[in-house]
Amino acid sequence: MILEPLALTPDHDLPGPLLTELTALYASNHAFYALSGDFPDPHDIRSEQVARALADELANPDVEVLGARSAGRLVAVAITLAHHPDPADPDPWIGLLLVDAAEQGKGHGRRLAAHVEDRFRAAGREALRLAALDNNPAALAFWTAIGYETIGHRKDRQLGRPCAVLRKILR
Repeated sequence: MILEPLALTPDHDLPGPLLTELTALYASNHAFYALSGDFPDPHDIRSEQVARALADELANPDVEVLGARSAGRLVAVAITLAHHPDPADPDPWIGLLLVDAAEQGKGHGRRLAAHVEDRFRAAGREALRLAALDNNPAALAFWTAIGYETIGHRKDRQLGRPCAVLRKILR
């Protein structure tokens, strides 16, 4: 698996072919987006919607959007946040880890999560957090299986959805 930050155009936009790949990746996960409510119709996710969804992320200097390729194909994406907006929260966050639905169960998510953890570990960070939607038991099972522990529950900052907050020590 090759992990790389998304390459933007000189105008800081997503290049057309990359946006097409990202849209296909997002659209393959209609079950997740039906749970999250991030898109109006999870069965009809369009490139303009994906570009809008990523625009704020890509404009934030604390955010890194990483693409994971296998055999040259984009199979997963991770969005990380180096510093949470709450100054009392010392940990970086995984905002999204999304694997192409046709590629799930092949270890891509585990490898991508391990790469993200290694990047923060190398940067001297002590732990990593994320939030999993309460209505997504598969996500909670995935994250706990790879060593994350539930440390609380709260509503997410974006849409007020109930979430479990998970944390993993990076020693």
